[in-house]
Amino acid sequence: MPKISVVIPFYNEEANVSAVLDELLEVLDGLRTRRGWDFEVLCVDDGSSDGTLAAILTFVRRRPEVRALHFGVNYGQTAALSAGFHQARGEWVVTMDGDGQNDPHDIPRLLDLMERSDYDVISGWRKDRKDPWLTRRLPSRVANALISRITGVRLRDYGCTLKVYRRELLQDLHLYGEMHRFIPALARWLGARIAEVPVDHRPRTRGTSKYGLSRVFRVLLDLLVVKFLLHYSTRPIHFFGIVGIGVAALGLMALTWVVGLKLWDPVTYRINRNPLLYVGLTFEMIACQLILMGLLGEMLVRVYHETQRKPIYRIKAVYTHEGTVDHDRLVRGVPVDSHAMGPDDPSPGPL
Repeated sequence: MPKISVVIPFYNEEANVSAVLDELLEVLDGLRTRRGWDFEVLCVDDGSSDGTLAAILTFVRRRPEVRALHFGVNYGQTAALSAGFHQARGEWVVTMDGDGQNDPHDIPRLLDLMERSDYDVISGWRKDRKDPWLTRRLPSRVANALISRITGVRLRDYGCTLKVYRRELLQDLHLYGEMHRFIPALARWLGARIAEVPVDHRPRTRGTSKYGLSRVFRVLLDLLVVKFLLHYSTRPIHFFGIVGIGVAALGLMALTWVVGLKLWDPVTYRINRNPLLYVGLTFEMIACQLILMGLLGEMLVRVYHETQRKPIYRIKAVYTHEGTVDHDRLVRGVPVDSHAMGPDDPSPGPL
């Protein structure tokens, strides 16, 4: 089994495939020579309409470490990464872009940090980014600030694809939509330890960028989903109930004001002609609907977890007197073979 799996999504990057894979394989060959780490490279062709797949297959025929995953249509970067994660066999999974802007020479440094630390995710930070300021860097800076603020996981660069993950963490991470940019926040929800380190960034010299200002709106919408998943996915009544109570309070204030005016001057003020009456009644109906949505959400959450026997938690490791079982071995049913922990052994640390 390889020590390292590198996942690279490609979408209409025919001009970049050869340069990216040549440089990457040179770096990985050096790691195997110096450290004895075997590797595999998973190239995901995300429904390209040019010669990207043919360029990838050239390397597949030449190098046994390279595998190609082909999508018939363009599903997006999240689907491409998810497919690579499911096929990866290495202990560490490295992701990088296929546009040539990530520097493969940063990978050994990230892997060295992963080996000597207990981090589960090491995220790259494009400190000196080589992209247009108005269309790429400014929206990215705003998005990074919003994501960090709302999720509580503070990173300078959520958009950098160059990252390293422990594979056992990815087995419990389910991606859909366009959630690839929120992987560190979702991983933190599973108890992952995250580090961010500066990495090199290069200007794009071939091909065209697939991103623009339109992604800002998609990020904002996805951010709402992530916020809900991180804090309310197992207790939706808290979200809908709090909002519903707030709306109900506003409606009650409006109705109280209408009744108060009528009692103050019954001749001048007529309840049925006061627009606040209808505002208050509308707010109360909205509040009832929100609370009912919360109750329905609670029922759906229970059906989801109970029918699939899906737990609402993730156990990273189990410590017993006989030994320690990490999560990856636990879910595979591998028996414990680590040393027994006696009463004088040091504490294994927090779960």
